[in-house]
Amino acid sequence: MKLKDIGEFGFIEKISRGCLIRPDNIVRGIGDDAAAFSSEPEQVTLVTTDLLVERVHFLRTATTGFNLGYKSLAVNLSDIAAMGGTPREAFVSIAIPDDCSIDFLEDLYNGIKELASEFNVNILGGDTTRSKVDLILNIVVTGCVRQEEMLLRNGAQPGDLIFSTGFLGDSRAGLHLIINDIAADSIELKSLLNSHILPRPFLHEGRFLARHSGVHAAIDVSDGLSSDIGHIAKESNVGIRLYSEKIPLSKNLIYFCAEFHFDPVEFALAGGEDYTLLCTLSPDKADDIARKYLDTFDNPLYLIGEITNTGKMELIDSAGRAKPFKPEGWDHFKSE
Repeated sequence: MKLKDIGEFGFIEKISRGCLIRPDNIVRGIGDDAAAFSSEPEQVTLVTTDLLVERVHFLRTATTGFNLGYKSLAVNLSDIAAMGGTPREAFVSIAIPDDCSIDFLEDLYNGIKELASEFNVNILGGDTTRSKVDLILNIVVTGCVRQEEMLLRNGAQPGDLIFSTGFLGDSRAGLHLIINDIAADSIELKSLLNSHILPRPFLHEGRFLARHSGVHAAIDVSDGLSSDIGHIAKESNVGIRLYSEKIPLSKNLIYFCAEFHFDPVEFALAGGEDYTLLCTLSPDKADDIARKYLDTFDNPLYLIGEITNTGKMELIDSAGRAKPFKPEGWDHFKSE
């Protein structure tokens, strides 16, 4: 079935079912000219948006509607996580080409709704229009956080320790499999593929970090470790020292790099879309926060480096030698 068979309003009626997950504070959802909801008391509002364009951010022939919808919301939720916030409402706008079936679109919204349900996020509207060629998807998510708990990029201080909430480089490996049409025919490769197509936003972890005064800065890894830690360095006017042996690498990535002859550390530095959180912690509180984190999530905070006052971006190798590194992750207007 094609979109022209049911029209714009038939499509809106079809996909709007199951979008109101948390009715509190909602005055009006889908069905009027605008959504209406009341803000949380004593909280600041967070707003993030992400635009996904076919053949730039995804290949429709290499994904399912469900996976595309799931990931399109996940990347926005990750931005809220990086600020230490709680996601609340989502707005989905989509430009649809003639060759995109209703089944694919319903599957896409099912992916959005599944992740929205997991994190108690309402889908309150958006916009639909026609596209001449490619599928274009834009999601706006609002969230909230107490101002005194909000995590920013500009708070890192010399002496802070740098941590990651998860492994780095896995998503890039999954993307390599897709663009090179390599079959994910092992447990390791399937796991890497899933890291790319079904990323997990670290929302609970972000809230945990936001509640601890020893956390000075944070960012999510969307463009790559080297790029995103560089954003903290620039915004905080500090230097970065990373230790190659401490960068958390999954056994799946190590298997992949051995199979395809990549350096796993370099792969992790330049990878993107892992959506782990990088954070800088005061050295006198880091051990206590890391211990409580492990107790809470049964996963460690991975210590990967420290903030310096040199202004330099340095990678320390296994022999203790320092070499400069530069941002090598994704840039929408420089990357091919």
